[in-house]
Amino acid sequence: MALPAWMTGDEVVHVHHRPASAGRTTEWPAWLPEPVRASIEARGVARPWSHQAELAEHVFAGRHAAICTSTASGKTLAYLLPVMAATAVEDGVLGRPVESVRARLVRRKHTALYLAPTKALAHDQLRSATELGPGGWKVTCLDGDSDTQERRFARDFASFVLTNPDMLHRSVLPNHSRWAAFLGSLRYVVIDEAHRYRGVFGAHVAAVIRRLRRLCRSYGADPVFVLASATATNAGEAGGRLIGENHVEVVSEDGSPHAARDVVLWRPADTAPHDAAQVMARLVDEGRQVITFVASRTMAELIALRAQDRVDSGGRIASYRSGYLATDRRGIEGALSSGRLRGVAATNALELGIDVAGMDAVVICGFPGTLAALWQQAGRAGRGERDALVVLMARQDPLDTYLFEHPELIFEAPVETTVLHPDNPYVLGPHLCAAAQEMALTETDERWFGPRLAALADQLVRQQLLRRRPTGWFWTRPERAVDSIDLRSLGGRPLDIVEADTGRVVGQVERGAADRTVHPGAVYLHLGEQWVVDEYQPDQLQALVHAESPGYFTQPKSLSEVRILATTDSRTFGHGMVHRGEVEITEQVIGYLRRDEQTGEVWDQTPLEMDEHVLRTRAMWWTLPSELVQRMGLDAVQLAGAAHAAEHCAIGLLPMFAPCDRWDIGGVSTILHPDTNCCTIIVHDGHPGGAGFADRGYERAEEWALATLERLEQCTCEGGCPRCIVSPKCGNANQVLDRDAARRLMASLLGIDDFCA
Repeated sequence: MALPAWMTGDEVVHVHHRPASAGRTTEWPAWLPEPVRASIEARGVARPWSHQAELAEHVFAGRHAAICTSTASGKTLAYLLPVMAATAVEDGVLGRPVESVRARLVRRKHTALYLAPTKALAHDQLRSATELGPGGWKVTCLDGDSDTQERRFARDFASFVLTNPDMLHRSVLPNHSRWAAFLGSLRYVVIDEAHRYRGVFGAHVAAVIRRLRRLCRSYGADPVFVLASATATNAGEAGGRLIGENHVEVVSEDGSPHAARDVVLWRPADTAPHDAAQVMARLVDEGRQVITFVASRTMAELIALRAQDRVDSGGRIASYRSGYLATDRRGIEGALSSGRLRGVAATNALELGIDVAGMDAVVICGFPGTLAALWQQAGRAGRGERDALVVLMARQDPLDTYLFEHPELIFEAPVETTVLHPDNPYVLGPHLCAAAQEMALTETDERWFGPRLAALADQLVRQQLLRRRPTGWFWTRPERAVDSIDLRSLGGRPLDIVEADTGRVVGQVERGAADRTVHPGAVYLHLGEQWVVDEYQPDQLQALVHAESPGYFTQPKSLSEVRILATTDSRTFGHGMVHRGEVEITEQVIGYLRRDEQTGEVWDQTPLEMDEHVLRTRAMWWTLPSELVQRMGLDAVQLAGAAHAAEHCAIGLLPMFAPCDRWDIGGVSTILHPDTNCCTIIVHDGHPGGAGFADRGYERAEEWALATLERLEQCTCEGGCPRCIVSPKCGNANQVLDRDAARRLMASLLGIDDFCA
């Protein structure tokens, strides 16, 4: 695809061109059954790419393996080769060690399991498997939308089941006795988009996988794991932590061909959402099919509406995000696949691998937080032989501005390493309860849950969650242990958003975001419609709303306090100190602003009385001794503005140094913290027990602080803007910020004395 002629204005600050490249093929594996090979060739695939055969040989030989070749390189076929050889043909060829033969004869068949982080991706892979596999292959999807008959088929008849970690956690493992035949025959487990399993979500999934392996072993199976990801730097190390193995083979040399791709860095003349809607509409009018990725649900709705208003050709544009009902999601996915839908503004709910034919361009409204996410989204354009156009729009944000000033950090840097801590006790503890209910825990289960098993289990006994007996630890409570574990948010079941007059469920919102999203008076956007919250009923897990277009949107205000519980590490940092440890955060939504939906101007402020929420997590913090503060010559108001502004700028840049985005973390700054007796800037993880992001910030604190100082110095604004110190998530509505004082504070902290005056 040639770059559009109109895409040459001042907004275009950089264009990166990747030329097309040829592929390398090889022979089909000798062990591949003839019906499988014939079925694949009938779909037009004459020979496999080199990396497909390499992965298939590792997996067929019984070695855990990870493949991390580029998007659209054919990873699906790579893992399907051994899966189909084992499960798609009645007398499939054996490739496991000799000792597994006797077990296979008893079980009479092999099974395989596929795990995707989203329902949409699992259904897309089901379509691919059905197209590639031979007739009669019993393959199906299992998720929360499956009816009773579909669930029974998956459990009792299917040889290849595609599902997600949530379904495995909530439905399969607690009912493992009914799944005994499937689990006892389980030969392969495929974990797709493995790089998504990071932080707290990754720790949850790691625990689920250990529970799965433990039960499979009890039924006589020991499945081989296949991990697939288009974007991974430490695929072997992270994959090993995810599945609980010391060694995982890695296939990273891509043998597939690639179409040409142009990536345009676009600095908006207006705002990123405004320009994204405009560019999207223009590309649709040119006959191109476009996905625009955005960071929030609200922005997906707004950009879809604005782009549709600008389309002259009649092409239809919709929004796509989590929180939609299943019928809405399936309808949008089908219209996108068929081409009836020419554009979609989406959150990362549509980021993962749905292979939509004819996707011509991707617009990314703001750097998505990590290079891994950026290239995942960019890979949605140019599949097959089509050239790709990707437009990355800069938001008014410190990170975006910094990257656009240093494009080599986008195009030459490796993707981030995956941060994963499977031993997080806040995550592992509840899963030990679930494992004990599935089958009594014993000390031999350290093989799965690590050396802290006994200590954690005894702590759960003291909490009266488990009971210790001579033969192990048992769950004795009447409720299901898994029902207290939410893999995605640690927040329990989501709240329903209900139309007050009819009782119709409009959408859902995670409990952790509910106070900020559906508080009384909030404006909630869903499928292009605006809803105003009448009643917020968290105890009943619902918010009652009515349809209205009030002409404004709402922004919550909140207060946060941080107590330092324990300091685990400290070191000298320039003229100050840097620390990390455990903290307790108390947060409360105290009101909201009404802002004009066109100009963003504040109309008024409304106070609220909401519950306090307490979070224990990991944090890092900088401290400035009193003598350094005195030398800077700032009064109390200036110092407060300096610390607050430095906190905002640092949080905005942390994703350059840790694989998170600014919504995964939070911060608090104070001129005199009671636990340090110093001016203190705290950056903390947003999940119970921590996610590893603040720890990574501590480890790279010098680079991070220097980048923060550079952004504060180089921003061309007069008193502060979203490109440097204004934060979209500030609970204090960005009050009391001082960029110049923040520059002096960071320079003083770093020991760059020339800037202290």
